[in-house]
Amino acid sequence: MIIKSLIIIAFILIIISLGSALFHLVNRKNEEQSLKTVRSLTFRITLSMLLFIFIFIAFATGLFKPHGLGVTMHMQKPALEEPSNK
Repeated sequence: MIIKSLIIIAFILIIISLGSALFHLVNRKNEEQSLKTVRSLTFRITLSMLLFIFIFIAFATGLFKPHGLGVTMHMQKPALEEPSNK
């Protein structure tokens, strides 16, 4: 549960950083606003990379186990075909 909470918090921070960059991009009046845009986008990229690495490590160590449609599809055994009568 802690891992899922950390992932959700990271996604929220990424969205906030993206919104901040958009705000500074739209209200660009001087060089300082441009630097704030670059910092926000750099923070978002860094946070996204860290999140990807964290999810990869959690998956590799078994802390995070995927579930959902893709996993259940791979776990199903293929249906046996009935022999056709010729």
